[in-house]
Amino acid sequence: MVTAFGGGHGLAASLRALRRVTSRITAVVTVADNGGSSGRLREEFSCLPPGDLRRALAALCADDRVGRTWAEVLQARFHGDGELAGHAIGNLLIAGLWQELGDPVAGLDMVGELLGTRGRVLPMSLVPLDISAEVIGLDPMRPDETYTLTGQSTVAKTMAEVLTVHLDPANPPACPQAVEAIRESDYLVLGPGSWFTSVIPHLLVPEIADAIIESRAHKILTLNIAPADETDGFSPARHIEVLADHEPRIRFDTILADRVFAGDDTHLASYARNLGAELVEADLAARDGSARHDTLRLASAYAEIMGTVPH
Repeated sequence: MVTAFGGGHGLAASLRALRRVTSRITAVVTVADNGGSSGRLREEFSCLPPGDLRRALAALCADDRVGRTWAEVLQARFHGDGELAGHAIGNLLIAGLWQELGDPVAGLDMVGELLGTRGRVLPMSLVPLDISAEVIGLDPMRPDETYTLTGQSTVAKTMAEVLTVHLDPANPPACPQAVEAIRESDYLVLGPGSWFTSVIPHLLVPEIADAIIESRAHKILTLNIAPADETDGFSPARHIEVLADHEPRIRFDTILADRVFAGDDTHLASYARNLGAELVEADLAARDGSARHDTLRLASAYAEIMGTVPH
């Protein structure tokens, strides 16, 4: 069994690869999105933001005609200028089930059953969270002054240097089913994704962090293809360093990096060893040159680490 952590497009990329390796997948998803359709639903109904959960469900849809159709429907958005404009169809489906069932996990399980997903999608917490970040370089006239940014959508797009991130409320309760999945897993996969807003937040939920650290599962950290926005200018080693700064107890068995991104980073291997990990470099980037993981390449890398055959 594999439990994968993250949010947004990064987690979706990992899930599309992992479903080619195993059907026993649990996705644990951040719940701090405050922008777009998710932010509007969160504000109106005081519910978890459904967007990243929707993307994870779409990524786990079967790779056949029915599965691909459902994935497209989930991701499609309403057009026009009315109140529904911009809302993802999947977001409304999920929010509607939450309203009727009164249970976020039951609602997500029902959507997964409807879609025939290869795996389960869970929120990392059952309460909506906010992310704040301490940054420097926000004001070019005061380059050394520290500022606080609030909101995932703001932090994710900042070009200032992020020093630390925090959750509000601090020390939030974990989703019990997510903690149980971690304890039952053979492999734990953290990343790729927006480093400060989708990856690190999992380590800021005490029960999630403790379960990961205490687990005997093989722990994999998947680095991004390239730095962007909130980590602009960060080397691969710097990504590892800031993650460990937020949770000094964390250790990994494998750190998976794209060969080009790893490049000439002479510190990467030693930083990996400091966290107890073997550094594995592979060609993981999409062939179109974009900063995205290629599903088949990533699946092959995961399969090799896990000693299985991708399908």
